[in-house]
Formats: sequence, C-alpha cells, structure tokens
Amino acid sequence: MASNKKPHIQHDGNITILVFGEEFEHLGEDVMPAVATAMDGAGNALVPKVLLDLSHVRFFGSSFIEVLYRLWKQMESRKGKFVIAGLHPYCREVLQVTKLDKLWTITDDREAGLAILRDFDIPA
Repeated sequence: MASNKKPHIQHDGNITILVFGEEFEHLGEDVMPAVATAMDGAGNALVPKVLLDLSHVRFFGSSFIEVLYRLWKQMESRKGKFVIAGLHPYCREVLQVTKLDKLWTITDDREAGLAILRDFDIPA
C-alpha cells in the first residue's frame, strides 16, 4: 500500500530544501510516488536550486536513485543545481559504488550544501 508521507519543504532565500525526516529512515517503494511528486515540484521551482537533506535516511534503493536521476536531469535542463546533504555512510557508499558521487554534489551537512547553492549562479 502506497504511503502518503512526503518530505517537508522549506526555503532558504531562493533555495528549495526537501527535508526527509525521521519517518524516511527507510526510503522504500511505498513512499516513492509521494517522494517523486515532491522532488518534481522542487525541480520546477521558479529558481532551480534544490537541497535534499537526507540526514535521517539510512537506506534507499534503486527506485530512489531513479528519482534522484530524474531531478538531476531536470536541473541540468534548467541550468540549475541540486545538492545532496547529510548522507548516511551506507547511502554514500551506494552512490560511490554507482559512481554517481562523481556526477552529483554531495555534502556532509545542510549548511555546506546551502553554501554551495548560495554561491551558484544560474547561467543566463
């Protein structure tokens, strides 16, 4: 049964922040529709700067990687940027094994990610 849990949306200036709270410790198939909808919405924000705060996430599978990939493509097409912050060691390892850590910006915490996005100028 699909869950209606979705990430909490916050803003820091023109940066959209998706906070995956404690209820997202395990990002399974049951939450993917709501997560995908939230991430698509963030990707369509007026200013394409998105921070994903995954500090509470301990596990995600290939479905979440697919959603991340779609967000990345969306940001690329809009000349925007997304940053992943606060990855648990297991989740970071998954992105390292798949070499996606070379493609995407990953920071240790939210503040480091926000600093990168604040300095990112969207090309004209």
